[in-house]
Amino acid sequence: MVDGEMEVVIAGIQQLGVGIPDVDEAFAWYRKAFGLDVPVFREAAEAPYMTRYTGNAVQSRDATLAINTAGGGGFEIWQYTSRTPVAPASPPRLGDLGIFAGRIKTAAINTAYQSLVQDGANVVSGIVTDPGGARRFSLVDPWGNCFIVVESESWFSRRKTPTGGVEGALIGVSDIDASLPFYREVLGYDAVVYDVSGTFEDFTGIDGGGETFRRVLLTHAAERAGAFSRMFGRTHLELVQRTSGGSPGAIFADRFWGDLGFIHLCFDVAGMDELKARCDRVGHPFTIDSGTSFDMGEAGGRFSYVEDPDGTLIEFVETHKLPLVKAIRWYLDLRKRDPRRPLPDWMLRLMGLGRVRD
Repeated sequence: MVDGEMEVVIAGIQQLGVGIPDVDEAFAWYRKAFGLDVPVFREAAEAPYMTRYTGNAVQSRDATLAINTAGGGGFEIWQYTSRTPVAPASPPRLGDLGIFAGRIKTAAINTAYQSLVQDGANVVSGIVTDPGGARRFSLVDPWGNCFIVVESESWFSRRKTPTGGVEGALIGVSDIDASLPFYREVLGYDAVVYDVSGTFEDFTGIDGGGETFRRVLLTHAAERAGAFSRMFGRTHLELVQRTSGGSPGAIFADRFWGDLGFIHLCFDVAGMDELKARCDRVGHPFTIDSGTSFDMGEAGGRFSYVEDPDGTLIEFVETHKLPLVKAIRWYLDLRKRDPRRPLPDWMLRLMGLGRVRD
């Protein structure tokens, strides 16, 4: 924290936004593949704040936030209803600019691998080891989105699912040295797990993975604080800069936010005004700000967006209202709590009562 700045609390990665053609079909696939079977909210509405990124016109969408109560962030599964979502002109290649892959945590990588293979998922690699010594494998979902399933020791609870939720993301950047200050100063990723260059076995099977790269894996030295910090757990962001195979393209070039692919990475925060001042100071001002509390179906809060140096969208959500037990309309008002104090485990577990069982 800078002298004179009020505290900003970043609890962790709340969700990874995924633009898809059919929200119900995607929710069914993600809950089977990754155990993301608790819909925190579902809302069909217009997105009036996002016109900067939606062709200067208000677009309509249907979206659901799904989580795995074992731990990790969730998915915001996002479907246009006012237009047909657009795919990239050509499939993204590793090192293209933007969110290339989601990182999904597992405590039992062999079991996760076998389960996904048996279920017919498009697993594109065997189990390999990354430069930091973590075992991982890669797969592509039915809509062309790449995921890296990686070992993790950071868990909220144990469930009989092969994986947990989102543990981070792999983000293509044009210049790692230019990007590092943003991820360190704005998002608090102040610890480097590895910084390596070359070709890499663990990129085998990924589109473009045979090129040469510089890659930096970031985490946070201190454990996160905040209401949902225990559920989100430790997270990692991997910045990847392609150093052969031509200049990288932008994954969302000539497309709208909400089109097919990873549309944003969202962090749960407290102290939005203070965060706004921080972003202004480091040269990455909010490009979107709801300003006041905004209803999101059964949840509510204030949200904002910033861009990293290559234009990748990072969302911040300051949660104000959250449904704990929908059946009895029990909602939690987070504005009345110490923003650093984690919610009690028993309260977070109540969210699992809304689990969808196939």
